[in-house]
Amino acid sequence: MNLFRKYFLTVLISVAIITNFNLFAYAEKSPPPVEIKAKSAVLMDAATGKILMKFNENEKVYPASVTKIMPLLLITEAIDSGKIALSDVVTVSANAASKGGSQIWLKEGEQMTVDDLLKATAVYSANDACTALGDYLAGSDEAFVKLLNERAAELGMTNTHFENCTGLDDETVNHLTTALDVAVMSRELLKHELITNYTTIWMDSLRDGQTELVNTNKLVRFYEGTTGLKTGTTSKAGCCVSASAMRDGTHLIAVVMGSENSSDRFESAKAMLNWGFANFSTVTPEIDASLIPNVGVINGVVDFLTPKVPEPDSFLIEKGREGEITQTIDVAVDVVAPVEQGQVLGTVTFRLADEVLGEYKITAPDTIEPLTFGILFMRIIGTFAK
Repeated sequence: MNLFRKYFLTVLISVAIITNFNLFAYAEKSPPPVEIKAKSAVLMDAATGKILMKFNENEKVYPASVTKIMPLLLITEAIDSGKIALSDVVTVSANAASKGGSQIWLKEGEQMTVDDLLKATAVYSANDACTALGDYLAGSDEAFVKLLNERAAELGMTNTHFENCTGLDDETVNHLTTALDVAVMSRELLKHELITNYTTIWMDSLRDGQTELVNTNKLVRFYEGTTGLKTGTTSKAGCCVSASAMRDGTHLIAVVMGSENSSDRFESAKAMLNWGFANFSTVTPEIDASLIPNVGVINGVVDFLTPKVPEPDSFLIEKGREGEITQTIDVAVDVVAPVEQGQVLGTVTFRLADEVLGEYKITAPDTIEPLTFGILFMRIIGTFAK
């Protein structure tokens, strides 16, 4: 018997016959299935990055204050990594204090915590607060903008270029992005749970109640499950929004760029979100551990091991097709010692028709040493001692 030969057991669990596969078909259709009054739009699943709906998604547009999603991302990343803290006190620079547009009227030399500046940026879209945070993190406005563009490149946002951190565009020419790129950075920001502590605030205040904040995203108050995220309005950009919401475990991002008025952007975002929640659901399938057999260990100190069963992710699928998910289990009948902890013994693959939803590794839970002559001799001695 070849000690290095491996056998594989394949178990296919078919819950139902798969027919009429059309998952995410609307992502490829034009026009979109709902009315979108905007230059461009994207509906994305936040968990998987799946595009559920798109309309001129790669058209370069001015983003206005939707720009601030990227500064918010860099700030939350810095907080989560421990580089800065919410309790840190920031001294406002002359540059930050000079910013116009939406602002909390910071004065040069004024001090405010990262927490309050983050709140002012996320809730009220304050340009001065956003700039102050950038100064604090990067040392200067220019250095912060450089970081924004570098992070955009890392995320694959190939059609995006930032000229500032605020979205003010009176003097900009190439401060551009796309609906798809906005969805990408929105998804990345939502990976940081901290941000929704701010983006879900409807009303709050700063300076012991002297400065009132009202969220520029009206969906926070009027749309069930809203988690954020950011609005933007200028004469060049029109009215824009990256609107995120979660219902029954499904987290969606609707990006609307270049609407003629505020009502159109919110109604378009709501229509996209409503369509997404009506047509898709998030499921977390269970692996049938009883179908994963013990694996024999050849020449090991033990004769077999019980594989570690992986934990699958959640998947977004069309509603009504939950029972059509199949799982295929491939696992070795035996392995040769030594066996390393975490060594791959097989896989579990989930499919919906021809689409692979996810593949997960079945692994060894512990290290298993080979059976040596010394160990075998001691076992024999122990047997006789009994």
